[in-house]
Amino acid sequence: MSDDLLLAIACGLVVGAGLFVAVLAIVGLPERNPGKPRRQRASLQERTRRLVVGVVAGVLTLLLSRWIVAAVGIGLLVAFWDRIAGSSGVEKRAIARLEALAGWTESLRDTIAGAIGLEQAIPATAVNAGAPIRPSLNLLVDRLRIREPLPDALRAFAEDLDDPSADIICAALLLNARLRGPGLRDVLTALAQSTREELDMRRRIEASRKAIRRSVRIVLFIVLGMMGGLTLLNRQYVEPFDSLVGQLVLVVVVALFAAGLLWLRSLSAPSKVDRFLVFGQEADALPVEVAS
Repeated sequence: MSDDLLLAIACGLVVGAGLFVAVLAIVGLPERNPGKPRRQRASLQERTRRLVVGVVAGVLTLLLSRWIVAAVGIGLLVAFWDRIAGSSGVEKRAIARLEALAGWTESLRDTIAGAIGLEQAIPATAVNAGAPIRPSLNLLVDRLRIREPLPDALRAFAEDLDDPSADIICAALLLNARLRGPGLRDVLTALAQSTREELDMRRRIEASRKAIRRSVRIVLFIVLGMMGGLTLLNRQYVEPFDSLVGQLVLVVVVALFAAGLLWLRSLSAPSKVDRFLVFGQEADALPVEVAS
């Protein structure tokens, strides 16, 4: 093995580590409240599986192309596929949770119409609630069974859901639990209707984002397929990339390609909406503020 090849491998490793750090810096990690446990986090087995698959893909690329930069790039692409190419899993879960909230709001409205109180209506409707919100509703019912005050239980329920759309429903229930005023059935009817309208809108938006993500994958497969075909079938055409200068040029190409993928991913990613319920520390005051 020549000195030039060893130098190229060393430079490729350094550049690969830099690309790895750059991808993490751009993609980032999901934000979370330090006082709350992480949700919807990939298990250790899933993260290990992705890492192993990425390493295997990188090693195969290295054996076929003998390019360190390409091996590192393919390994990162495979390991962080959902983050780089885009994934609709988060938005699908949000839409399913919103649909479950709409159904539960309608069920709660119909149950309250039977002239029973909110404390009795919540346990009666939790049994048939949608799967995305059923665990949080079961916790709410358990809090009510141990005689926790309804406002405190509703505050904890809103924190469990941790959803901006759920804050509107929780705020209405929280105010009714504090003030005990009439008209809750009419409010729930309006909230259920607005939630259904938001659900339809988010489904249409998600359909348009799905088309963008599909375009990203098509472009990615075409480019990688062309590069792989040239590397395997016409080695002389890509032979300049075997040199140290060629690897440095490939670093620039990979960086520009990654930047384009991340930009396309940002177009298909749903915008983050902050919750408007902010719960204070004092128990006597109504702990609801509208975030400015």
